[in-house]
Amino acid sequence: MTLLMKKLNQILFFIGCFFFIVQDAAAKVDPPNYEFSLTELETFAPGASFESLKTKYGKAFPVKSSDGSKVYKFYVAQIRYKFPVYVQIVNDKVIDFYATLPTYFLHDVFHQSLINKLGKQDFYQLVEKNAIYIWNNKNGVKHIYSGTCTITCFPLYYSQIKVGQSGKTDSLRPLVETISKIEAAQKQ
Repeated sequence: MTLLMKKLNQILFFIGCFFFIVQDAAAKVDPPNYEFSLTELETFAPGASFESLKTKYGKAFPVKSSDGSKVYKFYVAQIRYKFPVYVQIVNDKVIDFYATLPTYFLHDVFHQSLINKLGKQDFYQLVEKNAIYIWNNKNGVKHIYSGTCTITCFPLYYSQIKVGQSGKTDSLRPLVETISKIEAAQKQ
């Protein structure tokens, strides 16, 4: 009888393993930003109307006003995430935006979606585990993306800046520079 019980236990063990493997193999695991699309951020692209942003995202939180420009903060929220997007407005039009991306997004997925849309970046630099990717003058817009790695790699921010006729950014200070200086000052 004990031999029969041992065989029965082995059979049940193998059946359990089989169902565990089949169930695990059939499970689909999406990264947190799998459903996120860059088109969500395109509504903030330079040239967009400030009124259209208020209509879509609701209240705009004023952050700064100087030199004829105003900076507002909006929140982008979907099922799995909510993050701030700062926009610089001149004459009711977006000049540039700066999006602080959720740290649970995967860098590889976000970076690949930028490459699929914009092609290979024009500039890349690695500074103390922080990577900066720049696409210069893609349809009159400069794209800046930064990601970093600790245990995993994740995005830090994404920014778009309107490029002037000369190929350089307008005379206003881009948000990516302003926010970087504020963050550097806060670390000291």
